[in-house]
Amino acid sequence: MKVIGLDLILPYAEYERVRAVLRPLFIAEKERRRLALGEHVTLLFENLQTVWYQVEEMLRVERIAAPEAIRHEIETYSELLPSPQELSATVLIEYAAPGERDAALQRLVGLEQHVWLVIDGRRQAARFDTRQMSRDRISAVQFARFPLGDIASHRLVELADAGRLAFEADHQELSAMAIVSGSLGRALAADLEAASVGS
Repeated sequence: MKVIGLDLILPYAEYERVRAVLRPLFIAEKERRRLALGEHVTLLFENLQTVWYQVEEMLRVERIAAPEAIRHEIETYSELLPSPQELSATVLIEYAAPGERDAALQRLVGLEQHVWLVIDGRRQAARFDTRQMSRDRISAVQFARFPLGDIASHRLVELADAGRLAFEADHQELSAMAIVSGSLGRALAADLEAASVGS
């Protein structure tokens, strides 16, 4: 699996200099990796490029320059990288009004037990980072992994092209299914292949 090393990180001053050129590219990359699961939940599928961008943005905002502090940010965000034979996504729960969002985060307790990857009609439970959970409310930003078993990257493309790859939520407060398109399927297949390198 490819990882982000210290040698791949630009010092924040250097990143600041090229950010205007890079930022639109990364925003476009993130947009093509988004999948709406209902009206208020978005899955943002992560890979080496999206995580690198998040690290660079954090170093820039916080003006982090010390190597140990940079390593800490790399380790923190590297938890978002998919392992071999899985997909990983940041799960964003989005409401325009803060009060509406806070109420929804209370109603959606238990969501981690109700999100599925659907492959050719078979459901596979998502694995959420339970550090973001409590009995009273969930966080507006979650992290989930979706095990793929032995599915190869070319098969993932075939499934997406045939409309047989989807994500589903069956929580009492969120019932939705989102079918993966061919272009997103190809991006996820590329992630699967990249995660398998060196594993």
